[in-house]
Amino acid sequence: MGSFKIQGGHQLHGEIIPQGAKNEALQVICGVLLTSEPVTISNIPQIRDVIMLVQLLEDMGVKVDRLSANDYRFTADNVNLSYLETKSYKEQACALRGSVMILGPMLGRFGQAKLPKPGGDKIGRRRLDTHFIGFQKLGAKFNFDREDSFYSVTATKLRGQYMLLEEASVTGTANLIMAAVLATGTTQIYNAACEPYLQQLCKMLVGMGARIEGIGSNMLTIEGVEELHGTDHTVLPDMIEIGSFIGLAAMTQSALTIKNVKYQELGIIPQTFRKMGIQFDLVGDDIVIPQQEHYEIDSYIDGSIMTIADAPWPGFTPDLLSIVLVVATQAKGTVLVHQKMFESRLFFVDKLIEMGAQIILCDPHRATVIGLDRKTPLRGIHMTSPDIRAGVSLLIAALSASGTSTIHNVEQIDRGYQYIDKRLVGIGAMIERIE
Repeated sequence: MGSFKIQGGHQLHGEIIPQGAKNEALQVICGVLLTSEPVTISNIPQIRDVIMLVQLLEDMGVKVDRLSANDYRFTADNVNLSYLETKSYKEQACALRGSVMILGPMLGRFGQAKLPKPGGDKIGRRRLDTHFIGFQKLGAKFNFDREDSFYSVTATKLRGQYMLLEEASVTGTANLIMAAVLATGTTQIYNAACEPYLQQLCKMLVGMGARIEGIGSNMLTIEGVEELHGTDHTVLPDMIEIGSFIGLAAMTQSALTIKNVKYQELGIIPQTFRKMGIQFDLVGDDIVIPQQEHYEIDSYIDGSIMTIADAPWPGFTPDLLSIVLVVATQAKGTVLVHQKMFESRLFFVDKLIEMGAQIILCDPHRATVIGLDRKTPLRGIHMTSPDIRAGVSLLIAALSASGTSTIHNVEQIDRGYQYIDKRLVGIGAMIERIE
């Protein structure tokens, strides 16, 4: 198990380039299973989850050519369906949450798909009902082996249907889109997720010959086609990493420039950090953050305490609530952070409290943060990363703290952030990786 040893209290400076979006990469890489022709994907982040998914597809028989550090060509012309029956497949797929998105393309193209219960962050219940109910509406037969925790779906031919999703699940919507593009007839998906990386998946599929209308809305209309073809696709910069860097600059009183952010795709994220009192400018497509000694949390017009909560896109992404929470610890003012989607994602606040933060954990979904306004710095401690986003939040806290911190289980951070220690050292952070 790897660890980071962090010497806090140092200002950072310079430029940093965000990696390709993790959540988009996981979706579009699964999408290559829909065609036998080559699909080239650029700006793929080199993070553990993505590398594991690429390896899984390669072991399934997909030809993978690495064209450069972050560019790949995938050719799924000889997929080995029998690999789905092997012990190796079960071990690989159950270790990775993103593996769930091979179900849609496999079902759509080959009429069958199998998956063990997928892994991922332990952040609360992450049910898969939306995926399988949608597959059944398209005509698939579903089976769940409770003894072996193994899901399977089969279909002779999928047929388009209208469906109203009971939750705007991102991975569920992605799976149903990929199943529907090769189905007979028209599929309408209402209450579809519409995050930018889902829009990117749709745009890639349209480039492959799919017929999809309503991209960017919560009503998608998909006219099934006989086959899809190869294409070239570029992954967006990771909005979660961009938000993390904005929070990092504020906490460490640093002047940073975040390069090439695709600002128009960031939605409500920039204005949410502005509500936290963080100043920055947009110069071209770069976010330029000045050194800022103090930042003050807004209140509502009537003077009541600000609440920042997650919501389906275009609301605020749940993946950045932990960053908002840690940033609030050194702000002036008070904020209520409301994590609606997952009931275990705020439990890392006990480490921030141990570091000296003033936080009241109201219940599994809500925490009230009383900012210290830098009057008392956080102090370095030993801690363990519970999941990707909490891990980076603790890393940001440690970089702003006085003294030395140690974060264990940093493999969790590596799952979502590419070479994060090396990149932060490049802008002045003092981080040592200990294997």
